[in-house]
Amino acid sequence: MANTVGVLGQECFDLKSKVISDSFMNPTDFVSPTDHHDEIPTVDYSLLFSDDHDEQAKSLEHLGKACQGFGFFYLVNGVPESVVEGALNGISDFFELTKQEERSEYLKKNSMDRIRWGLRSHAGENREFLKVVAHPQHHCPSKPANFRDAIGEYFKRMHEVELVLSKAISKILGYEETYIEKEFKLEAGFEVSAMNLYPPSFQSKGSIGVPDHTDPGLFVSLIQDVNGGLQMLSHNGKWISVNIPRNAIFINLGDHLEILTNGKYKSHIHQVILDNNEVKRISMATLHGPSLDAFIAPAPGFVDETHPPAYRGMTYRESLELNGGDEIDVQSSLSELRLPIPI
Repeated sequence: MANTVGVLGQECFDLKSKVISDSFMNPTDFVSPTDHHDEIPTVDYSLLFSDDHDEQAKSLEHLGKACQGFGFFYLVNGVPESVVEGALNGISDFFELTKQEERSEYLKKNSMDRIRWGLRSHAGENREFLKVVAHPQHHCPSKPANFRDAIGEYFKRMHEVELVLSKAISKILGYEETYIEKEFKLEAGFEVSAMNLYPPSFQSKGSIGVPDHTDPGLFVSLIQDVNGGLQMLSHNGKWISVNIPRNAIFINLGDHLEILTNGKYKSHIHQVILDNNEVKRISMATLHGPSLDAFIAPAPGFVDETHPPAYRGMTYRESLELNGGDEIDVQSSLSELRLPIPI
């Protein structure tokens, strides 16, 4: 994770800035994931620690290329399809079977909210959302019946996947398997899930579902009931449309893995576009973060005389609050944590 880290980290950031300023005049200017070399890789979770050592080695190598070459990938054979479908059905029930007055009970109350509901309907953002803290303690509205159990089972399974992925990534980076788990204190990791209801395009106040951003944490996992909408900004400055295969979960690396690796792995800018939404769409993005008191800075293995630290270190809680947000907002502060390159 070292190699050309310092300079390339800034070059990538400059490229992102340029592309954002150019591309957002036309947010649908993206490429299909099947164009050229933009096909999003698929990682088979079941092979990462296979008893077949050759299979395991190939799978870990493939994961390493996906992390460094893309920064995002589809994960298959991680969480049972029935659990994913149960979670999505539970979210649908929450938005469909409860009244808006009931949901508004979870409007922002204070900075320590562990459940928060919101409705955005303007040119820059169009969605209804429910955010809950999923770990280390699972918080959830009491209605509708079975909602808590449905998403709770998904959170439990996905946390297990997070721990295994952290071991696999630690291993491909040349560290002991538990390295990231210990550095991030994942046993007490702060995880927030954002459950989103996007309107069909004819009902939206603009083409943007969620504006461009990166996400803090180790990585983000995404499931949805209808494909389309999410776009990733690739290393080469192209918008890639994400179409999650059946039985797959989309994984996008987070800000704090970029910080830990001093820029070798990148947290990518992404956005949600509604132009092709013929029907309403449900998604759940879960941000798998370090413990709030975990101090995250570039690891010594990725820093040397020619590759100085590219980011400031601070606790996860401090980074979430750096821009004035609350913990449950899980707001990125990556640009503020980036250090200037010494001349």
